[in-house]
Amino acid sequence: MSDDVLRFEDLTVDFQVGGTTHRAVDKVSFAVRPGEVLAVVGESGSGKSVTSLAALGLLPPNASVGGRISFAGEDVLAMSRAELTALRGRRVAMIFQDPVGALDPVFSIGYQLIEMIRAHQPSLSRAEVRSRAIELLELVGIPEPEARLRYYPHQLSGGQCQRVMIAIAVACDPELLIADEPTTALDVTVQQEVLDVLLAMRSKISGSILIITHDMGVVADVADRVVVMRQGSVVETAEVHDLFDRPSQPYTKALLDAVPRSRGRDSTASGVDGGVVPALAIESLVVEYRGRRGKIVRAVDDVNLELKPGEITGLVGESGSGKSTIGKSVLGLAPITAGQVRVAGQPMTAGTSAVLREARSRIGVVFQNPTGSLNPRATIGQSIGEPLAVHRGVRGVELRGRVEELLESVELPSAWYGRYPHELSGGQRQRVSIARAISLDPALLIADEPTSALDVSVQATVLELFRSVQERFDFACLFISHDLAVVDQVSDRVAVMSGGRIVEQGDREAVLRAPQDPYTVRLLEAAPVPDPREQTRRRGLRLAG
Repeated sequence: MSDDVLRFEDLTVDFQVGGTTHRAVDKVSFAVRPGEVLAVVGESGSGKSVTSLAALGLLPPNASVGGRISFAGEDVLAMSRAELTALRGRRVAMIFQDPVGALDPVFSIGYQLIEMIRAHQPSLSRAEVRSRAIELLELVGIPEPEARLRYYPHQLSGGQCQRVMIAIAVACDPELLIADEPTTALDVTVQQEVLDVLLAMRSKISGSILIITHDMGVVADVADRVVVMRQGSVVETAEVHDLFDRPSQPYTKALLDAVPRSRGRDSTASGVDGGVVPALAIESLVVEYRGRRGKIVRAVDDVNLELKPGEITGLVGESGSGKSTIGKSVLGLAPITAGQVRVAGQPMTAGTSAVLREARSRIGVVFQNPTGSLNPRATIGQSIGEPLAVHRGVRGVELRGRVEELLESVELPSAWYGRYPHELSGGQRQRVSIARAISLDPALLIADEPTSALDVSVQATVLELFRSVQERFDFACLFISHDLAVVDQVSDRVAVMSGGRIVEQGDREAVLRAPQDPYTVRLLEAAPVPDPREQTRRRGLRLAG
């Protein structure tokens, strides 16, 4: 239609890499209507971000674009550099995933906001520009906006930086906001606040929003219509309620089915039985660091936690809550200021080096980023076999056979022994990390955000594998995560952290279905669910409150 704000018609984007042409976007067609929020959703490599960058002429020099992109009826691909510059910011604005990286670290946020206003509204006086900047910071919920004009990006939290990015984006009342994964790097409660601000700004400027995301909960929360992309092509376009109620394409249905939901698993235990040595016992743990100017920062404050053998406890909290620090303290990677940590009865801070080495060999660990945790110069077989060689002295044919068994236990072909990490996908690399972690038959496994770096469909298969491996090898697990739905799927018990303390812990059902602490309630209410009607109900309650 001619009144579409933004329209893509048979868009193609090719990249020239090393003399080879790679097609990232293939004959994509869709439109953004006036006043609507259109979500483009897809997994990594779907082409969703490339499509949005093409709309503003922000693709790198090795990209070639075909088809047609029109903004308010004007051909974007035919625009000169000056015309594109005038379009950006004034009529179309972009909000990027990483607000800290998008803001210039050497200039104050006030300077950057004022420069945007001056560039597109040169007729305003100096006082008017400053007044407008303060007004914008106030509108997006920055406290003490006049004083914050002097702040630099590093002096603000991630959520505050994203609010500043939204203020810069709406400074000139654009007709369209393009938001590329605007909340991916944020905690769940901050994500909720930023999405609320984004929708409020949409209403204020009477504009449209094109939001790029992989999170179906975010789609359910904010979108009017949805475009689903896969491998550079549009798979399905539908109204948001129709898409969630009646997806027409198998891929869309699979994408929705893969979203973690609060289903839970059969609980194995409600506590440590009398006489049974806990797999992990944390008693009055305090972890302190020396911060700037010698100030002592208490990251973990008087934490008590027990895991019985074979039990999975989900440790959940937002950034800075101390959850990962607890995992590090168990592994001996964080200083224990006070308190005690025992693994299978062995204190982790006492004993000879040989005793501690043996105790640590009973702990497996799976990190968030499988690419960073595997040696790129070693084959996956060598990485999996290294703990067996170092701690158990296994060599030769016996080692090879054991590694092949471990590969098969995580559903990878044993013939992949000689492959390198770069030859595997992210999900496959995480399977290798799991195989390495269980190689010594650990009593305890520390899993620190093991699926947060994976696409939703890959995450679902890795979680399913994780549960089956845990049931087979019967290790206890401290499962650290910010994702309540994931924790609900895998855990027997749940502990919730805030400000270095455990504010609530207990059986999964008790904590996640009938929370007692206000912070736990807030976390549960802020986590978006893949249900547009439920998200609409929640938003209505927030606005009414």
